[in-house]
Amino acid sequence: MLQLSEKQAQDIVDKMMQDIPYNINIMNEQGIIIGSGQKERVGTIHQGAVRALTTGDRVEVWQDGRLEKMGTNEPIRINHQYVGVIGISGHPDEVRPFCNIVRTTVSLLIEQRNQLESLAHEASRKKAFLERLLAHSGSYSQKIRREAAQYHIDLQLPTVLLYIRFPHEAPDFGTETSRVFLQLPSFSMEEDGHVQLILIQSESDVDSIIQLVHQEQPQAFISVSRRDASIAICYEQARSAMNILLALRPAAPLIRYDDVQFLVRFSTANLVRHNNVVSKLEDTADLLDTLRSFIHHNGSMSTTAEDLNIHRNTLQYRLKRIQTLTGKDPRNWLELIELTHGLLASYQ
Repeated sequence: MLQLSEKQAQDIVDKMMQDIPYNINIMNEQGIIIGSGQKERVGTIHQGAVRALTTGDRVEVWQDGRLEKMGTNEPIRINHQYVGVIGISGHPDEVRPFCNIVRTTVSLLIEQRNQLESLAHEASRKKAFLERLLAHSGSYSQKIRREAAQYHIDLQLPTVLLYIRFPHEAPDFGTETSRVFLQLPSFSMEEDGHVQLILIQSESDVDSIIQLVHQEQPQAFISVSRRDASIAICYEQARSAMNILLALRPAAPLIRYDDVQFLVRFSTANLVRHNNVVSKLEDTADLLDTLRSFIHHNGSMSTTAEDLNIHRNTLQYRLKRIQTLTGKDPRNWLELIELTHGLLASYQ
């Protein structure tokens, strides 16, 4: 049912009456006043509005009576449905033009609200479908295939899933990327940052879409699943690969599941009986960055210092601080493996 709330109706009345020197009433589809310059009338029946709703025509009252006042009452009709009435008190010849203005304003607001509710409903339906799709195991039923087809997904075809994570809020995309997101099945997920999932069923398109996203959003992290018949499996692969990317922060913001399968399994291995030693570095961003760089540069002091743009003595100091806080020396190869596992595990 298209309608205004009492608060919306009263807000419209209050704003309109700042410019229109007449009392304004807004009635609902039953002729009950839900907004008025005379607050005491809210909740009462407006006889002129009842007649306007019954006849579907403008009702004008040319003199004050016991149950109604002189004025014009204009029904609001949207999509062949009467949703309320606008009434303005005063001589009909004077208030009629104002009545049309207020009616148009109210009609636009009701239509806008209806569109927003429709969009919210569709977004909720799409989110619910995605959750079912990502949790689904086994073969797909005809019902879920039909629903997937509404989002341009053919569940009989294998899929590659792109997991795109933006560092902050949802970005503004250029025309080309927006067109890709509209043409391909894509879903937004609100997590730590903004996540966009893109399902690609033509393998030849994968690299070009990655390149397009990175051209417009170079700070975006992208993980790529294998090509698989199960979208749930694709999602788990891409999400796991993204966790590796977030943990190690390599120079390239792109990671493919095929390249990090061992690290994914390694990250989930239950190797630590006590608390994760890397958790002691959570409040020291410089030490975490130092550990990541030291891992990426294979324990090379000179290359790590150059990458971090610090003196070797500063690097030595940081490595000793890591050892002091965690009890593990990054310069010891076996203990560096333990620190690497801790870093990976902290993003699972």
